[in-house]
Amino acid sequence: MLQPKKTKYRKMHKGKMKGNAKRGDQINFGSYGLKSLESAWISSKQIEAARVAVTRYMKREGQIWIRIFPDKPVTRKPAEVRMGKGKGAPEFWVAVVKPGRIIFEADGVPFETAKEALRLAAQKLCVNTKMVIRRDLVYNNEKA
Repeated sequence: MLQPKKTKYRKMHKGKMKGNAKRGDQINFGSYGLKSLESAWISSKQIEAARVAVTRYMKREGQIWIRIFPDKPVTRKPAEVRMGKGKGAPEFWVAVVKPGRIIFEADGVPFETAKEALRLAAQKLCVNTKMVIRRDLVYNNEKA
């Protein structure tokens, strides 16, 4: 699963997730993308499950890009521990995703294959998403 090799600090504040994505909201690498419609924390396990679903459906044809990285540690305290005594230990890593952020990109496969693969990936994530197509892409003699 994804996580940083090294961080400056072990623990992080929760933060706010207001507003739309200011970067990472355009398709840069592939022809098809999966765009977030709401804000959430996506864990490294969810990202990995979605990646496996996409690569299995595409049968390792084409290429996929993961445009988010879980670099925020989430801490938890053990069950049935009294209040106080400091912040808990880091449990897992999350990526902060805001509306408009491109999560996955795919290329090198037909439209129908990419559509189904990204649909399967969206089922593994905790956010509402939609599939987007690169602006200058032409398929089946039509402009997208």
